[in-house]
Amino acid sequence: MNLNWNNFLLSQQASFISDTHITFPVASDDNDKKIYPIEHLAILKISGNDAAKLLQGQVTCNINDITEAKSSFGALCNPKGRTLSTFLLVKTPDDFLMVLPKELLGIIQKRLQMYILRSAVTLTDCSELLCLIGLSQPKKHDEGLFSTSGQDFISVNFSVNECRHLIIAETNNAIKIWSEHVTNQDFLPTSSDQWRYLDLLSGLPWLTTETSEEFIPQMLNLDQLGGISYDKGCYTGQEIVARTHYLGKTKRALFLAECYSTTIPAPNSTIIDTSKGEDQSIAKVLWAQRSSETTAEQNSVKMLIVLQLTENNTDHFYLNDENQTQVTLLTHL
Repeated sequence: MNLNWNNFLLSQQASFISDTHITFPVASDDNDKKIYPIEHLAILKISGNDAAKLLQGQVTCNINDITEAKSSFGALCNPKGRTLSTFLLVKTPDDFLMVLPKELLGIIQKRLQMYILRSAVTLTDCSELLCLIGLSQPKKHDEGLFSTSGQDFISVNFSVNECRHLIIAETNNAIKIWSEHVTNQDFLPTSSDQWRYLDLLSGLPWLTTETSEEFIPQMLNLDQLGGISYDKGCYTGQEIVARTHYLGKTKRALFLAECYSTTIPAPNSTIIDTSKGEDQSIAKVLWAQRSSETTAEQNSVKMLIVLQLTENNTDHFYLNDENQTQVTLLTHL
C-alpha cells in the first residue's frame, strides 16, 4: 500500500487488522451512504502498442468491446480452460488496467510475461501508484453493469440493482475523493470486508490461490456477466471454453448459499449431500463472507458455491467439516 494513503487512512481512524482487512469505529447512526478502502484487490497495468493484441490472445472477454466508457469482467485461463484468475479490465487512453485479487497478481503477471516475447508490452504493478475505493448509497441509477466514467479518476458501476461504484485514483486524488465524500457528503467509512460482502451478494466470482485453476469460466457465471466472448477468436483455453458452450455441457454453476457458523468456510471447502447413502461431494465453496454490519444476523455466513446443476435435494446439503454445518441454497446467480 502507498505510504501516504496508509497514513491518511490512519488519520481517518482506520485500524489495520491485516494488509487487506481494514476497519473503522462502528457508528451509531443508520447512515446508508458508505465509503470503503479496498486493499484485497490490486491493479496490473498493461501498456504498449501491442497491449490489446496480447490481451486478446489470453483473456475470455473481447478486448475490442472495451472502451473508456465500458469496462468488462473476464478471466485468464490455463490451456485446459481452467480459470487462473477473474478480473475487471478497464481501458484508459493509453493503457489497460486489470483489477484482480492481490494474492493472484504475481501469478498473473508472470503468466502474461511468458507470452510477451518481443511484443511492445509492459506490465506494471500499480499497487503503490493507484488506490481503490468503494462507494455505495441507496440512490437509484440507470447505468449498465461495469459502465465507466471519469477524468481525474475512474468510476466503474459495480451493480445493476444498487448504486455501487469502484473508484480508481492516484493517491492525491483518492485522498480528495475520500475527504469530499466523508466531510461534505456524509459518507461513512466502513470495513473493507463489507465491500467484499457486497461483491459476494452481487455474484462477482473473485478467486483465491485455493480456487485458482479449479473451474472453467462458465462454472463461475462469467458468461452471465458478459465476461466470455464466443466469436473473438483464439485465446489460451478457448477450445475448452467454446466446446463447453456449444455442446451445452456446463454441469456446474454459481449459486448463492448461506450457513450459520462461528467460523467462515475456507475457499474450496467441500459441500456434501448426506441423502445419497454415503457422503457425496456436490459443491465447492468459491468464497464466503460474513456481513460486518451490526444489524447482520449473528453467525450468518453467505457463500458463493459452485454446484452441480443436477442437484435438487437441497435439504441435505452440509459443509464437510467437523460439525457438518447445514448449507441453505438461496439463489442461482
